[in-house]
Amino acid sequence: MSSALAALFALAGCGGGGGSPGVGARPPVADTAPVTPTPTPTPTTSGATLEDLNPNLLGDAYGSYWNKCAAPRTGVDASGKAFPDVQGTLLDELKFLRAWTNQYYLWYNEVPNTYKMADFKSAIDYFDVLKTPAVTATGQAKDRYHFTYPTAEWEAMQTQGIDLGYGITWSRNAGGTAPRTWLITAVEPGSPGAAAGLLRGDLLTKIDGIDFVNASDAASIARINEALFPETAGSAHRFTLQRGGVPFEVTMTGADVRIAPVKNVKIIETASGKVGYLTFDTFNAVSEKQLIDAFTTFRQAGVNDLVLDIRYNGGGLLYLASQLAYMVSGPESTNGKVFEQSQYNDKLPREAPLPFRSTAWGFASSNPVRTGTPLPTLGLKRVTVLSTAGTCSASESVINGLRGADVEVIQIGGTTCGKPYGFTPVPNCGTTYFSIEFKGVNNKGFGDFTDGFAPTCQVSDDLTRPVGDESEGLLAAALTYRATQACPVSTTSRARFVPMEIVRPQVKEIAIRPTPGAPPR
Repeated sequence: MSSALAALFALAGCGGGGGSPGVGARPPVADTAPVTPTPTPTPTTSGATLEDLNPNLLGDAYGSYWNKCAAPRTGVDASGKAFPDVQGTLLDELKFLRAWTNQYYLWYNEVPNTYKMADFKSAIDYFDVLKTPAVTATGQAKDRYHFTYPTAEWEAMQTQGIDLGYGITWSRNAGGTAPRTWLITAVEPGSPGAAAGLLRGDLLTKIDGIDFVNASDAASIARINEALFPETAGSAHRFTLQRGGVPFEVTMTGADVRIAPVKNVKIIETASGKVGYLTFDTFNAVSEKQLIDAFTTFRQAGVNDLVLDIRYNGGGLLYLASQLAYMVSGPESTNGKVFEQSQYNDKLPREAPLPFRSTAWGFASSNPVRTGTPLPTLGLKRVTVLSTAGTCSASESVINGLRGADVEVIQIGGTTCGKPYGFTPVPNCGTTYFSIEFKGVNNKGFGDFTDGFAPTCQVSDDLTRPVGDESEGLLAAALTYRATQACPVSTTSRARFVPMEIVRPQVKEIAIRPTPGAPPR
């Protein structure tokens, strides 16, 4: 692997849904709208080159095509470094993707090699077919995690915690098809959503006068998606919502929102001791110091138990997941044990396992912590996590990693999303590509959780109360279980459980692992 490629990050996890959403794409409101599909090139051998038909002839040649772009960027990136692009062709971009896939994709030997490059008009369209076409026993695509993202947006999101939008987290009825039920689950402080006075539990009914609940024609769906997921800051849209059955209207303008990943850090006094609580929404560079500060607070307060609220955490930096697991459990439980081992394809050497990291990595952020700083730890033998279907990837790695070290994980809420696979995000010509490279397993060799981790107590997400409120459904159930060792009676009936899914781009359901030897960045 070239020195430049060695500086890439590897991502464990994946995005929900099948197929690439395309550069800058957001989760569609409805996949049932009558739209004109983009024709998919069909496999053919007519006029194909040897490189089309036999990717092995490309060998390790991705380096020869990397950064050769049909439309090279000029200037510098957000860090002030000149773009590496040089003049190339679309064919160079396609050859790079094919060579990289052949070397690193987990199921490289299942990728059809009969597609003709000349039939593709964009690199993203070609990338869409560079995956296994196999399906699972349940009929789902084996690879549901293949996607792309604009490199500039990805880097801003990951290193600075910046997200373009309104600062709102939505949940929706499974599938999201009409009639739609979209509810606000969280509003970021200081965001356009907060400025508009929106609250957890508000129900979306109209956007720019369009019936959001029932719209099905292509034009309406396109306008709804444009408003819900703005691609540039500054455009204003009207939203009609209901609160307690009473409709109201707000106007919001999309903006770059800086997300605080760690919130609601507090100590809960109980009859049997102090319980630490925090909500944690993403494993990005910004969160490293915030997590350390939170666990320092818990340690100084002498907590003897912890409730980790990761119900909406889609993933992020896997090294931070290992740090978080260590801060929960400490050296006694984790010494000499593996947090996660990555399993690659048969072309790649076995990688050194990721340990339970006891010191800070020092990820670059606006408020970094010094590399090598010893981490505070609570030394717990058990931890309670609050989960939903929005708990994905690196969050699941924390659960799996702790269980692999024989730390009891009590899970309150819903079944997690089930994403044990990993990527290396590959930037080329302004687009970052995410293609599965490995599967992660814990110290006991377990990593088969594609159906998610089922909860100890199944409890619906309670949108009637703020997250962190001790009377909110999931937290209240966790405190009750801690006191009685039994699930609250009202949560045990499956009929009471309402399945909802978090609405977010695939890029927010990942876990990132730096390549061994790569410096923090």
